[in-house]
Amino acid sequence: MSRYVARTLRSDDFSTLMELETTLFGDAGEGELGRYYIRLCCDFFKDSCFLVEAAGRPAGYLLSFTRGKEVYCTTLAVLPEYQGSRATHTLLRAFVGSILGWAESCWFTVEEDNHAARALHAMLGAKEIEVRPDFYGTGHPRIISRIDRDAFMALRARFEKVGLVDRQADAKEPRAAESGGIAAVA
Repeated sequence: MSRYVARTLRSDDFSTLMELETTLFGDAGEGELGRYYIRLCCDFFKDSCFLVEAAGRPAGYLLSFTRGKEVYCTTLAVLPEYQGSRATHTLLRAFVGSILGWAESCWFTVEEDNHAARALHAMLGAKEIEVRPDFYGTGHPRIISRIDRDAFMALRARFEKVGLVDRQADAKEPRAAESGGIAAVA
């Protein structure tokens, strides 16, 4: 069996995500996502949010929301011991595989000095379109980037070519996950 497994969130993932948040961001002195936000992800947006496990233990997560044919990827976080591993790859495979074929655009925000995230967004086909100087309040700017429909088509072709997603005639709207169904394995 593969070491990394990504699946959609379940309601009972709330405590796990809160612990990951504290470990990844709270202990580093950075702001954490609020409890309400995490609860929304686990209960109402679980079909577009993913948890990756390494040998059965939580290794990271990806949170996103959908509105119509737009996707907003808000957080991709991986524990330090799994950074640079296939954990990120497995999360991306699950996420991208869930939106290819129906999404018209995907939006990201990132701090200017987060070069790894900016490179990842660019690799996915995102273009940086603006900087909002006070995105998280005065003095907290964020770069906003977007993958458009043409970039999605190119991304899909690349992912299909290397076998990261199945070749499909047409992908449908996001499917309801049955109690945290497996979305990707690596």
